[in-house]
Amino acid sequence: MHGQQDLNVRANQFGRWWDALAAHGVERKIWLSQTGHVDPFDFRRAEWVRTLHRWFDHHLLGYENGIDREPVADIERAPDRWTTDRHWPPRTTAPTTLRPAPGAPAGPGVLGRAPAAPGSTATFTDDPGLGELDWSARIDSATPEKAGFVTRPLSRDLRISGSSKVTLTATPSTSTAHLTAVLVDLGPDTIRDYGAAGEGITTLTDRTCWGASTPGDSACFKETEARTTDVGFTVVSRGWADLGTWADPGRERPLTPGRAYTMTLDLASTDHVVPAGHRLALIVGGTDKDLLDPPSTTPTLVLDLARTRAELPLVGGAAAFARATSGPYPAVPAPSAVPSPLGAEPPVAVTGPRLPGAGAAR
Repeated sequence: MHGQQDLNVRANQFGRWWDALAAHGVERKIWLSQTGHVDPFDFRRAEWVRTLHRWFDHHLLGYENGIDREPVADIERAPDRWTTDRHWPPRTTAPTTLRPAPGAPAGPGVLGRAPAAPGSTATFTDDPGLGELDWSARIDSATPEKAGFVTRPLSRDLRISGSSKVTLTATPSTSTAHLTAVLVDLGPDTIRDYGAAGEGITTLTDRTCWGASTPGDSACFKETEARTTDVGFTVVSRGWADLGTWADPGRERPLTPGRAYTMTLDLASTDHVVPAGHRLALIVGGTDKDLLDPPSTTPTLVLDLARTRAELPLVGGAAAFARATSGPYPAVPAPSAVPSPLGAEPPVAVTGPRLPGAGAAR
């Protein structure tokens, strides 16, 4: 089980573990929630206890209770709304290459299947005071701290299921540089408020009991409910890298200013449906505030767009992307103004949830 917005135990860790278990033929079942770092006992209690007991009854006691024939994956699509998949990722999932290209001078670039013309570039300067929520809120403006690329509004739902990669070629202006890549669903939604205290849940006062209590260990626990927030965008997946480790992931080397370096960022595993009418964005920046330490310098980086690409695990593959980016699309109402929890200026009309600091209360 993993919270897809867990910023403590990062989602790229469960993805690597899941793939390693598959490689060794280990029977697996997975739950993916919209929460942050939250125990499933605190957001889907009765179903979790039932599933856990049946899983161990089967694997430890040998009971033929059918748990091994049930769907492998349970995924939270909206607060307290779950779907299941017989296989995860679904067997129709295929890696699909999307490429950034220049757009209008005052707006974002374009994200699609066609490669950028040779010589096309995008430039940004690391700003450690800003992060993924700031970048996403400013996606339709050409701001200096990020390079953003967006699809047209989708005519059909588009599902990302699994682990993505972003390979880029960047030329730094200084001897150190850090990179962040994020995928963002641009459109209004109601999600679990993973950035607030509780990371997506609210603890109530009523208690229910599960098993027998002892003098030193009560079996009664407080009930919870989903804590939600209305957003204008949702960060779907994120990944970070030190450009100085381009040649060896275990060793940082000083960069040569003016030299181009190519490296691949592994993004966190996820399962997210970008609804029709929304847009999908790829944003590349430097320091992701509160999630990545800044480098020792303040670099400006030039991306070679012709040598930059994102490989996304799309259900239905390239054909699904082609269908979702062609034909008429539904109108999506603009979200009402949401107060920015970031305190950033200038104020923006939409925002994502506040990011928790270390040791956020639960």
